[in-house]
Amino acid sequence: MSEVAMKEDPTEAMIASLSMPDSTWGAAAREDALARLRTIGLPQRRDEYWKYTRPDTLTQVDAPKAAVLQSDEEAMFEEVDRLRIVFVDGVFDADASDDLSLEGVTIERLAAADSDLHWAKNLYGVLEARGQSPVQRPLAALNTAFATDGVLIHVTGKPSKPISLIYNHKSDTSDAILHHCIKLDAGAEMTLLENGPAAARFNKVMEVEIADNASFHHVRAQGRDHERRTATHIFARLGTESAFHSFTMTMNGVLTRNDCVIELTGDDAIANVAGACVGDGDFHHDDTVFITHDAVNCNSRQVFKKVLRNGAVGVFQGKILVKAGAQKTDGYQISQALMLDDDSQFLAKPELEIYADDVACSHGSTSGAIDEDALFYLRSRGVPTDEATNLLTLAFLAEAVEEIEDESLREGMTARLGAWLERRSG
Repeated sequence: MSEVAMKEDPTEAMIASLSMPDSTWGAAAREDALARLRTIGLPQRRDEYWKYTRPDTLTQVDAPKAAVLQSDEEAMFEEVDRLRIVFVDGVFDADASDDLSLEGVTIERLAAADSDLHWAKNLYGVLEARGQSPVQRPLAALNTAFATDGVLIHVTGKPSKPISLIYNHKSDTSDAILHHCIKLDAGAEMTLLENGPAAARFNKVMEVEIADNASFHHVRAQGRDHERRTATHIFARLGTESAFHSFTMTMNGVLTRNDCVIELTGDDAIANVAGACVGDGDFHHDDTVFITHDAVNCNSRQVFKKVLRNGAVGVFQGKILVKAGAQKTDGYQISQALMLDDDSQFLAKPELEIYADDVACSHGSTSGAIDEDALFYLRSRGVPTDEATNLLTLAFLAEAVEEIEDESLREGMTARLGAWLERRSG
């Protein structure tokens, strides 16, 4: 393709700007992903699942600058005894990371894995490819083709501590393309923590294979960097009587798009996805969730709360698909926004698609202002207006935060949200 043609085709321009890493075992998956990307093209505003979110700054070749601010990412989750793995602008930092040895789990870098018989060969790009239908996810295909680093985590038992992925951002123009593969054997259990902006523009994919009777717990904090642009994807497949729990807290960021694609393929599986975000000013936050029930007696929950002010925009697109034969499905979905002024927007698209007759599925979406009666009640008892507003806001977010099973992590998230609100009071 000529240079002129590439300039006119943003997909080819992006492909030309990136280099595919050498990978013995991952070469086929990368080539397949590149073919998918070329077929579907980068996301456009006219695409059904991008009509509420402009993908421009995620798809242009030159990453917009993002000022590097002093960050406390290392301090996040400091109350938790954890194994720390640090990436700086998308590159693994061995000196800042802990020893990767931990009983019940093996951890390797994506960039360092070179065996053609590696277990990740059967996972890398597999769930991402499955997740391209019925909704195309081109940024995930881009990631699989060009990811430069990440972690490969094989959980064989129940590690004694969580694994903590820390993403630091030290360059105002950096890109980061990270891809994580996580495999939980039957009966295994792990907790994964994530925090940090990683780069001026961040594209991350996580593929999680959860075998029978295994449990995966995921708690993520996206915050601090005001000019961050992030696109993340989680693809998960659940076996019989397995469990997937994921919670994301988001503060700040110009553009955040979090996709979560889950398949319940074993009977009696549970998948819970939740998020709480607080946005102020030039803030656009998009949660897009697609959960497929393809087994009997499975349960899923989607709980998302957004607090918006000064023109901030929140988006929720959530779907529950119940396939024929997936009887006794229990699917719950709620998305709500608290608007702290008249300038902000909440755009919601809840969906149910059901092909079984013995199910209990529900969805709801609301937006509104602070309850004036509750605010008056608190003020009449001597609580200052700003403090009363913050208390009511935290109460609004509580349903989402309560989805975190670990009490200490739950309390930490509540404290962070409270501190963010306090800094912006008045």
